Amino acid sequence: MRKLALSDEILMKVDKPARYIGNEFNSVMKDTSQVNIRFAMCFPDVYEIGMSHLGIQILYDMFNRMDDVWCERVYSPWPDLHEIMKQENIPLFGLESQEPIKDFDFVAMTLQYEMCYTNILQILDLAQIPLRSRDRAEGCPIVIAGGPCTYNPEPIADFFDIFYIGEGETQYGNLFELYKKAKADGLSREEFLHEAAKIEGLYVPALYDVEYNEDGTIRCMKPKYDDIPVKIKKQVQVDLTNSTYPEAPVVPFIKATQDRMVLEIQRGCIRGCRFCQAGMIYRPNREKKVEHLKEVAAALIKNTGHEEISLSSLSSSDYKELDELITFLLDICKEKKINISLPSLRIDAFSLDIMQKVQDVKKSSLTFAPEAGTQRLRNVINKGLTIDDIMNGSKQAFEGGWNKVKFYFMLGLPTETEEDMRGIPELANDVAALYYDTVPKEKRAGKCQITISTSFFVPKPFTPFQWARMYEPSEYLGRAKIVNDHVKEQLNRKSIRYNWHEAYVTVIEGILARGDRRLCDAIVKVYEKGGYFDAWTEYFDYDRWIDSIKECGLDPDFYTMRERPIDEVFPWDFIDIGVTKQFMIREWETAHKETVTPNCRMRCSACGAKSYGGGVCYEN
Repeated sequence: MRKLALSDEILMKVDKPARYIGNEFNSVMKDTSQVNIRFAMCFPDVYEIGMSHLGIQILYDMFNRMDDVWCERVYSPWPDLHEIMKQENIPLFGLESQEPIKDFDFVAMTLQYEMCYTNILQILDLAQIPLRSRDRAEGCPIVIAGGPCTYNPEPIADFFDIFYIGEGETQYGNLFELYKKAKADGLSREEFLHEAAKIEGLYVPALYDVEYNEDGTIRCMKPKYDDIPVKIKKQVQVDLTNSTYPEAPVVPFIKATQDRMVLEIQRGCIRGCRFCQAGMIYRPNREKKVEHLKEVAAALIKNTGHEEISLSSLSSSDYKELDELITFLLDICKEKKINISLPSLRIDAFSLDIMQKVQDVKKSSLTFAPEAGTQRLRNVINKGLTIDDIMNGSKQAFEGGWNKVKFYFMLGLPTETEEDMRGIPELANDVAALYYDTVPKEKRAGKCQITISTSFFVPKPFTPFQWARMYEPSEYLGRAKIVNDHVKEQLNRKSIRYNWHEAYVTVIEGILARGDRRLCDAIVKVYEKGGYFDAWTEYFDYDRWIDSIKECGLDPDFYTMRERPIDEVFPWDFIDIGVTKQFMIREWETAHKETVTPNCRMRCSACGAKSYGGGVCYEN
């Protein structure tokens, strides 16, 4: 029997103790005497969120296939257990072995969302690992970060020894070999990190200096040594079909946020929406071969017992073999009563035909993302979606038996006017009217329900909108009020429901998304004042953030309220994602001309991603 890190008495005191005991179906146990490297894979949020994350499942599977590596999982303890662990001096532990991660070789975190930054400090603090890289002694684990937030690692640069920029399949083997050699040769921690900085895609922030201009902008960033790179090149797994993928993922004891099998069908996106970071940093678009996906799907069904399979992709309807894949899945899923989930579909005839096949019995709601309420603004953001697309798609959905449609929009986009805001409820009203015009009374399955949701736009690094300004929370709420008031003026208002995102969180997310390393001190202050789980409404405190930033001598408005000049040096400019800054500038200027750039299959826009040697760039 394994000895649990938490006593029965403690487990009885906390909410959902199954979060902390490990030993789930398909989890991997190894003999510590037979491994050279112990690796803690951490997700800085609660178990149910972390267990839904595909990236961790992929790396967990990949690492544990290596004979001399044991990868264990770690999630942020919920505040009830956090308090007990601090009081009782219990160090944070890996779920599999239940042993303290401060004794591991590597502690790695995947960073999906800026509002989890205080949870980075929670994990380090509970693990009894010094918060800042410079304070870690010999024998401390090497602390690594990966994930989309590392495309601007500077606001959290002090907390990590290494940032892995790009997709994890390519360089971890080289890092592990270097680590074993460094241990054998007796290299110090500092010497190992210096050698690690020479591996393509790895950024060691302690080895780089930043100089600032008098106005607070960055003058330059340069390496301290001549033998480490000036630019860090994003890592891309070009051949996805033959890369590692978990066919027997860990099955959680309690219901996860996304309690289903996940089948990744492609990475990247051909569309080029100008607000979308994922669409830029995951270029080029790469597809997996359909025959391989059929084999993986069959294995997932056999090895998990989940009742739903979801296709993972930024734009599922752009996968060329989707029809064949769905036909196959329908055959094997029907007999086992397994649902098929298709997120990220476009509102067009092909998608609706696919949805008709999958939901021929149970018609759940359809979800689409026009993002903007007018055609002008959809052209600005390069959505590539016309009013005819939206109306024709909605009409076919209603004729197919759906009566519930969800639309996602953004407020605060560059060049947005009041007309664009009013366009959101007007579009919803037109779609509702279309339902009543299209579906005869005797064939209606109840009244039509249009749910419109608006988030507030946050400019992200490596997007054509990275130069855009933001607004005060009151301005965002004012824009939501315009939409809400205009909903009430619509003829079909009883068929329209409106939800909007939190404005205060948006501002802090924006500060962290485009911040520099001077923000590290502010994040520490927020944590010391009791701030963590900031992604959760009940724990987020706007004033705590603003006060902490100001106490560090920084102006929050510097990061949010100004439109950046084209020649400004960004904190993330030292990263090479393949997509060039020249392309981003061109798209920023094209946006202001309200011009659409065709998608990658229609025409190459010379973004630079072709340098990776594969994917959509080489299809023709």
